[in-house]
Amino acid sequence: MNLLINLPSGFFSHANLAPRFAKLKERFDVRERSHNTAEEIAEDLKWADAVIMWSWPVLDDELLDASGEFKYIGQIDVSQKGATCTLKRNIPLSCSRSGFSPAVAEMALGLILNGLRRISDYHGAMRSSSESWVEAFPDDIDVRERQLSGASVGIIGFGKVGQRLGELLAPFGVSLNVYDPYVPEAVVSKFEAQSVSLDELVEGSEVVVLCAASNDGTDKLINADRIGKLQKDSLFVNVARASLVDYAALAERLEKGDMQAALDVFEVEPLEADSKLRSLPNAYLTPHRAGGVIASVERNIDWLIEDMDRVLAGESQKYPIVEAMIPSLDA
Repeated sequence: MNLLINLPSGFFSHANLAPRFAKLKERFDVRERSHNTAEEIAEDLKWADAVIMWSWPVLDDELLDASGEFKYIGQIDVSQKGATCTLKRNIPLSCSRSGFSPAVAEMALGLILNGLRRISDYHGAMRSSSESWVEAFPDDIDVRERQLSGASVGIIGFGKVGQRLGELLAPFGVSLNVYDPYVPEAVVSKFEAQSVSLDELVEGSEVVVLCAASNDGTDKLINADRIGKLQKDSLFVNVARASLVDYAALAERLEKGDMQAALDVFEVEPLEADSKLRSLPNAYLTPHRAGGVIASVERNIDWLIEDMDRVLAGESQKYPIVEAMIPSLDA
């Protein structure tokens, strides 16, 4: 079988991943490529019987019509358009993007704890020898610093990331609210959480965590009006997509100094050197690293290979994309 693996070049050289691809070469005729455009990938698609790739270039009608009949396509991530074009041709399609979920959820928890307890503030002050030590306890406690235990937490988007975060929050005994129109109430109730409207969640949560996908219904989901409704001294965390948030309105609210934000994603990446967010002491920033641990990448590749083997053996996939999932995918 001809197997096209189209991934960034670092995948093929990384010590943790190269052995996986070497084993595939023992079983199949493999082409390792790092194509970014439709024009670049077109000829290799004509050659391939199966494909393992990230999400680009999108396998649209034009590319698929010019290719042969695929036995399997496995993608780390897939757009609504790519999934639609693939599934209507009855090509088995798997997606392993939830392999990032454990790491993203852990990052969200870390950002929550950091924001509530000001951990990085203390670290920075200690590094610069500008820290304040307790002198008049408890009078000199900043009441804005608080514990996570028992807090009201709202999760927007209760898919794999949101649900894993719900599991991680369980020992803290939080009051958990969830907004996700695609998730059944039975799933939410397993986490002893309540399904609420988006506005109820925003207004009623001390901590708001954004974990939703970026699709047609979520652009600027957290708009200026909702940013204005965030509680005084609340913490807003975004480990999802920048397009879901009106960042200009968020920066304006942060300038007032009455809330905090922890942001892992930005409208322009890398973040501009002169971005207003960099100068705001109540904005905790990380450079899109939430899912970026090697265990995430290993899971992504292993799951796609596993599903390919299952399809070739006539077995059902573990990580399939089916038509009902398309609205929940990134646009």
